[in-house]
Amino acid sequence: MAHPKRQHSRQRQRKRRTHDGIAIPSLTACSHCGKPVVPHRVCPFCGFYKGKPVVAIKVKEEKKDEK
Repeated sequence: MAHPKRQHSRQRQRKRRTHDGIAIPSLTACSHCGKPVVPHRVCPFCGFYKGKPVVAIKVKEEKKDEK
């Protein structure tokens, strides 16, 4: 295995790591419901993609209090 002869300085190490940051995902508005959605993905709220229904979204029913 390769073994470095000298230790890399902190400055050199940090210069290399400047591009490792996490990027914030860009969001667009859904064409159907208007909620923010990651581009080129089906809307998880309404199931539409490019103005057409693609996925049927199940709606959770509220539980009634039975006494």
